[in-house]
Parts: sequence; structure tokens; C-alpha cells
Amino acid sequence: MSVTISSAYSAVLTADQTIMRRVHRWRAPRWLQWWMIAATRCGDGWLWAAYAILIAIAGGPSRFEAIVAATCAVAAGIVLFRFLKRRVGRKRPCHLEAHSWYRLLPPDQFSFPSGHSITAFAVASSFGSYYPVLLPGLLFCAISVAISRILLGMHFLSDVLAGCALGAALGYFSVRMLM
Repeated sequence: MSVTISSAYSAVLTADQTIMRRVHRWRAPRWLQWWMIAATRCGDGWLWAAYAILIAIAGGPSRFEAIVAATCAVAAGIVLFRFLKRRVGRKRPCHLEAHSWYRLLPPDQFSFPSGHSITAFAVASSFGSYYPVLLPGLLFCAISVAISRILLGMHFLSDVLAGCALGAALGYFSVRMLM
């Protein structure tokens, strides 16, 4: 069993390294570069705060419950990713190889999991549960943030996929606990 897990882990690391090298050498079109920079900056938290303000103003009777659910999911996500990053200790792609078109200072030194992706999907899944009409826009923003973390050299693909799954699960469970 441990040989299977070890070989699966090795395969993920190899795939991550291959994707990282291709991404870091790719010269993305200017419009995509700007989109990825904007997306990663939106994922720093202010976009999610703007959604919360919009919901507080126009969200109807379930607005406070939705905001509490999202806040709980994000808070749990922050605790979880800080713990996992220190525990796993995986270096970021930008620390292993220079990126060809953008230099961004990472918020911390560790890569796994992506905190931006956890937060983005925690917010999208919790707010989207209360306001399904907002879900397409929320998912567009969350996916853009997640992709930006890979294309800007901040995370490996597996970091982002784990972050998306963890964030979506935290959003789901926070909503279920309040409903």
C-alpha cells in the first residue's frame, strides 16, 4: 500500500515539475498577463469583502447567515492552510525556477496548499449556496484566482487543486452547519 501511495505522490511531483517548467517558459499574451495579475490581486481579499458588502446591502433575509457562513469557511481555511504549509514545507515554484514574464513576491515561503484557492472556493461555495444566481460570477472569479496562482509561479497545479477542493468543502460544511 505504501509503495502505491509513494509512487502516486512521485507521479504528482513529476507532473507538477513538468507543468511548472512549461508555464515558467511560456510567454503569455499581454491580455492574459494582465488578467492573471488582476485575478491574483482580487484574491488577496478585497473582492470577497466587496461581495460581502454587496450581500449585506442587497442580500435579503439570509444575508447575515450567508456572511457568517463565508466568514467561518474563510477563517477555517486560513487556519488550515497555515498549518498545512508549515507541516508540508513545500517550496514554491518561483523559488525553484525563475518565471519568464512576471515577478511577484509570495506572501509566505511555502506552496502547499494554495491559500488563495482555499479562500476563493470557500467564499464561492458558501455565497453560491445562498445566492445561486451569483454562483457563475463567483466561480469565474474563484477559477481565475486559482489559475493565476499557477501562471504567476506561486503554486504548483496540485497545490491549487488541493486548495480548491479544501475551500469548496469548507464552504459546503459551513453552510450545512448554519442551515
